[in-house]
Amino acid sequence: MRRPILVSIALTGIQLVAAPQTPAEQPGDNQTAAARPANPAYAASEEDRQRLMDLLGIKTLRLGPTSRNEVQPGRSGLVNYDESKANPYPNLPDPLVLKNGKKVTSAKMWWNRRRLEIVEDFDREIYGRMPKVTPKVKWEVVSTGRGKNGGIDIITKQLAGHVDNSAFPSITVDIQLTLNTPADAKVPVPVVMQFGGGFGGARGAARPPQVPAWQSQVLAKGWGYAILNPASIQADNGAGLVQGIIGLVNKGQPRKVDDWGSLRAWGWGASRAIDYFETDPSVDANHIAIEGHSRYGKAALVAMAYEPRMWTAYVSSSGEGGAKLHRRNWGEQVENVAAPNEYHWMAGNFLKYSSHLNAGDLPVDSHELVALCAPRPVFLSAGSLEAGDGWVDAKGTFMAGAGAGPVYKLLGKKDMGTNEFPTIEKGLMDGDVSFRQHAGGHTDGPNWPAFLAFAERYSKVPAPARK
Repeated sequence: MRRPILVSIALTGIQLVAAPQTPAEQPGDNQTAAARPANPAYAASEEDRQRLMDLLGIKTLRLGPTSRNEVQPGRSGLVNYDESKANPYPNLPDPLVLKNGKKVTSAKMWWNRRRLEIVEDFDREIYGRMPKVTPKVKWEVVSTGRGKNGGIDIITKQLAGHVDNSAFPSITVDIQLTLNTPADAKVPVPVVMQFGGGFGGARGAARPPQVPAWQSQVLAKGWGYAILNPASIQADNGAGLVQGIIGLVNKGQPRKVDDWGSLRAWGWGASRAIDYFETDPSVDANHIAIEGHSRYGKAALVAMAYEPRMWTAYVSSSGEGGAKLHRRNWGEQVENVAAPNEYHWMAGNFLKYSSHLNAGDLPVDSHELVALCAPRPVFLSAGSLEAGDGWVDAKGTFMAGAGAGPVYKLLGKKDMGTNEFPTIEKGLMDGDVSFRQHAGGHTDGPNWPAFLAFAERYSKVPAPARK
């Protein structure tokens, strides 16, 4: 039996909660140009976002709430953490009703009709369209070495994915990937891949000293782990949209309003990593897991939804634009992601929902993003409000998982089994879509043991047939 390899995407150093936005970081404030940060990348992002607004006929955008516990100029008030005010748009789109109103009653209808409708809405309005043809990637093993992690002998491969830039040689993209596998493995192993590469762990979220690092926990199961550097695929700012894979495909020109954003681009890079894993005899390419925290939790869920070869996903504290319901008024909002420092994650069309439209007008919501992962197992996670992770909306994440349940059941899998929000640390781990809220803050550390136990249930089960 080939053992699975988990791939994890992790956020290091950057977090949405511990780095609240100031008025200068938000659109539409009344500051003069002289008062704005002297940051060329930020200024270029603002200019590009304004260009998209002009294309969409948008004059102004609403401001998102601040995570600071104070009222700031130009804002309507503080972030909402009152559950009685959290559901202004309680009616979610039904993932099992076609646009013509007909109920989806079979797996065939889901795959051939309804799923395609949902993907089209996400492509056009939220994450953007990935080009039908993207450049080929040639993988190079830059170096191979031996070492130890947690007392386990490992083989480490440094890899570079050279993206074909013959169509536009002035832009170069080299994907950075590191693969670590147990040195004594006799068969191909599962791998957990994490979005990382120089970002480190979340600030203010120290791991208890008795808990081993996630890499050691993965190796202890006989699996491998990989680190994928998203910045080597696409920059995490609007100024970089004319560079990276998006800029390369567009030959250095700005995006159209429905072009892909950074989240889809990072997911594209994860798919190219799987292309490599399928050629590496040390890897069980049928069991590649993806993990991400915070903004990379968003990317992990997007990658899982769009890439059928992904085995499972650990989606940690992903917030708005990830597993949190867009329609929820709790913590981070659509308007926050429309700001100059975040809009590049999404399609330009997403800006409309911070202007003349609102979250209730979105044709889809995040429960349908989770549903796109079905029938494959997904682990959703968040920290606690009390410890500082309220911004990502744990309950809104749970509600998205529960809302995906009917699709999992239609495809013969288990849902969460309840619509009742569980207590902290209890978790709902028996279904194929699962959820657990830990008592810590904005960190993925405490839920690693739970995720690995969840994934292990599927490690000896053949991967679902790819549609």
